[in-house]
Amino acid sequence: MFSNSTKDKKTTNGATSLPGANDKDSGMTTVIAKGTLMEGKFSCAENVRLDGAIHGEVVVEKRFVMGDTSYVQGNITARDAAIKGKIKGDVYVKEALHLMDTAVIEGNITAKTMIVEEGARYNGACRIGANIPNTANKTASASETK
Repeated sequence: MFSNSTKDKKTTNGATSLPGANDKDSGMTTVIAKGTLMEGKFSCAENVRLDGAIHGEVVVEKRFVMGDTSYVQGNITARDAAIKGKIKGDVYVKEALHLMDTAVIEGNITAKTMIVEEGARYNGACRIGANIPNTANKTASASETK
């Protein structure tokens, strides 16, 4: 009746576990460690885990995960995102955006779906259910309208 089965238990050794750590299509994950500052446009075809800071545009073709010490000053485009850090810029997510308890966004949000945990904050317009064009298409249409 009472067993010591550990089948459903997960050990994290005190580390924060963010969604997407074991993504089935994860392939490779680029990790930007705490204390690292990157300036300029950053783009990656794989998953990205950010614990440092980026000042510039961020484009991630797969999953973008921001730890609670992370900071981005610039716009972000990703397929999926889980955010615990701070963002000063607009966020475009093609599928699911998860704002975790320590997330702070100063900018507009556009995503297909969004989960907001208690404690997460955002200040800006929020469009949920919207289709996000590919970054190349978005850039092309922006220059056509000028």
